[in-house]
Amino acid sequence: MATRTSRRSGTRPAGGQKKDSAGSLARFVLTVALLAWLFRSLVAAPFSIPSGSMLPTLYIGDYIVVSKWPYGFSRYSFPLSLPAFSGRVFGSLPSRGDVVVFRHPTENSDLIKRVIGLPGDTVELRNGQLLLNGKAVPRVALPAVSVTVSANSPCRDVPPATAGVAVAGGHQACTYRAYLESLPGGPNYTTLDQLDHGIADDFHVVTVPANHVFLMGDNRDDSLDSRFPTAEGGIAMVPTENIIGRASFTFWSTDGSASYVKPWTWFTALRSDRVGNTYTGKAQ
Repeated sequence: MATRTSRRSGTRPAGGQKKDSAGSLARFVLTVALLAWLFRSLVAAPFSIPSGSMLPTLYIGDYIVVSKWPYGFSRYSFPLSLPAFSGRVFGSLPSRGDVVVFRHPTENSDLIKRVIGLPGDTVELRNGQLLLNGKAVPRVALPAVSVTVSANSPCRDVPPATAGVAVAGGHQACTYRAYLESLPGGPNYTTLDQLDHGIADDFHVVTVPANHVFLMGDNRDDSLDSRFPTAEGGIAMVPTENIIGRASFTFWSTDGSASYVKPWTWFTALRSDRVGNTYTGKAQ
């Protein structure tokens, strides 16, 4: 009488293999998403320059790397400000002269300015001259700065001033009066001064309160910064909790002539001379 023997197959049903494949894919996607979230939250994130308030240091169309770790972490370090918590973890103050990205004190928008005053500092302006802790910050006139006109860099001036127009290298450029400003114990950097007796060239002395910083744009007559209250479109003095990170360097810059659907124009629009820029010294 023949006996029947049974053997277990070494292969799994097709349905089980599909479930394993789907599970592996899901784990891979979740792992990549988690690593990207951690990197963007704790290490670095990109930021694009939205306005000309930091000219000539930063142009509209510059894309920069923002380092998250130098000042510790707040809820604004994380996408969507989650997890929500107060204060900073591993917090430290920025240095005078640092260029920082921060959350607007009253609006859901991220901005970029330069740190001028730290807690306890007094800040004042007299006819455009910056005074820090009662002492005039050294300010040396530079040759006029030329900004090549493009879709991202229109010839913007602050009335009643009129930006000069020149031709350089076959391209039209706007020229602006420039100064090299040197903070005590900090870096020097280039500022623009378009107007004599501008609206914020005279600013009464204030003391920066604890856990706040005084921020200014390098384009002094075209920057709504800590010289202006939030009710007037400014930012007042910014809580240190709102600082997202320190601007490190420019990794891409476009003149605005590119089209997303025409990839080759991404490179014809590239301002390669701006790639790698840092944010001190004479502007490039």
